[in-house]
Amino acid sequence: MKRLFAFTLLVSVLLPVAALAQHPVFVVRHAERADAGMATATSMANDPELSEAGKARAQSLATLLKDAGVTAIFVTEFKRTQQTAEPLAKALGIQPTVLSVKDAASVVEKVRAANGAALIVGHSNTVPDVLTRLGIANPPKLGDADYDNLFVVTGGDKPALIRLHYR
Repeated sequence: MKRLFAFTLLVSVLLPVAALAQHPVFVVRHAERADAGMATATSMANDPELSEAGKARAQSLATLLKDAGVTAIFVTEFKRTQQTAEPLAKALGIQPTVLSVKDAASVVEKVRAANGAALIVGHSNTVPDVLTRLGIANPPKLGDADYDNLFVVTGGDKPALIRLHYR
């Protein structure tokens, strides 16, 4: 009887700790593009850099997340996602993991293996897919001008989504 009581007590103490041990995943779309979404021959249409506003937003993201326990950063092969993550990566001394924009399943797999909070920087057409793969039913769609969303996915078996906006 004492063993059963001890086991029950141990489980009741450890289960809340296990729930707290699950780390949040921060998901953002890259910051503003230098070409404002308008492809030109000189803007490297498929891989533009960030605009000045985008660089300011990337710095704002770094300030916002610097104390959030981020231990892993995932970006795509495009400059705009890498430049969005760069200020936070430098501040934390983290080398971002570059993954193919076409491989959302791999991103989620690597995020789940991360030890700590993670940041994923994607694109307007990939963020909803990543959120779905993280367990969010009916993720919000992003438009071409939506750069200020910061999605926080929390929980384990039944994840929750928190949608914030940042400048």
